[in-house]
Amino acid sequence: MLTGKQSWTFNKKPGIISTGVTGGPFEAKGNLAEDFDILHEDLWLGEKSYEKAHRILIEEAVDKALEKADLKPDDIQFYFAGDLINQITPSSFAARSIGVPFFGLFGACSTSMEGLALASYVVNTQGAKRAITCASSHNSAVEKQFRYPTEYGGQKPPTAQWTITGAGVAIVGDSDEIDGAYVGVTSATVGKVIDMGLKDPFNMGGAMAPAAVDTIIAHFKDLETSPDDYDLIVTGDLGRIGQSTALDLLSKKGYELDEAKFKDCGLLIYKDDQPIQAGGSGAGCSSTVLYGHLLNQMKKRKYKKILVVATGALLSQLSFQQKESIPCIAHAVSLEYIEK
Repeated sequence: MLTGKQSWTFNKKPGIISTGVTGGPFEAKGNLAEDFDILHEDLWLGEKSYEKAHRILIEEAVDKALEKADLKPDDIQFYFAGDLINQITPSSFAARSIGVPFFGLFGACSTSMEGLALASYVVNTQGAKRAITCASSHNSAVEKQFRYPTEYGGQKPPTAQWTITGAGVAIVGDSDEIDGAYVGVTSATVGKVIDMGLKDPFNMGGAMAPAAVDTIIAHFKDLETSPDDYDLIVTGDLGRIGQSTALDLLSKKGYELDEAKFKDCGLLIYKDDQPIQAGGSGAGCSSTVLYGHLLNQMKKRKYKKILVVATGALLSQLSFQQKESIPCIAHAVSLEYIEK
């Protein structure tokens, strides 16, 4: 299982047996609208607060994943989930209604691959037959907490990114119980916290890029692989600034990546004419893009093997007020289309 210094290999190759992906009105106008299961016309979702609407996004995504797999909550052993709101209350309150033993996670926007890595580890070691993993975000709830309420109308610099409204859910299961071809989780690399001293909360991509590079290189070294072993390497939400910075840092470390192979979920999800500044972000960014668009592409055989590197900025309102720099982290998970 442990490979190198900070990676796991999954010999049983747990499979993603079902997914559920929900989004909001901005995502409905984006590039990947057809890859969402449920899209809403407004940010309130019939609730009295954005935080309560956020919870609904999660519950709907979980319900959709269960429905597509013809499963019930009692068929799931564990639920791994996290978001960006204080004390991950949307995920915890959703867990209250879902009724599955719950692991609450916080890795900021890296939570998606943190959850997928842990769920796959538990299933691979026979700690569970099936586990749910979820990462989510809500634009207005996150903006209110970390920056300015949208009603304030504050102007953002070009380096800022747009927090997506969405929840991405996957049910990870024992490969022995999967009939036919499937998308399997083959390895994971757990990142280290990297802090380059940046303090600007409106430049998350630049702050997170070094953490992404550190994890990508650790993955290559631990598993003795290279960029050539993947059809696609996709980061979570570095955006334009972070993606460019990461490519430059990788080149200086001796890893030349073709821009056609090195993509970013925050740049894939929206159209060029949407006002997203440097790209999309949020804990739901990489989860919705992976569990919706990228898995659909793998099932169509466009990609055989991909590496998803979700990045997270581990700041808070308190750390910003205390003028702390922004510690960042990235977790990587490799997925492969497996014929049986």
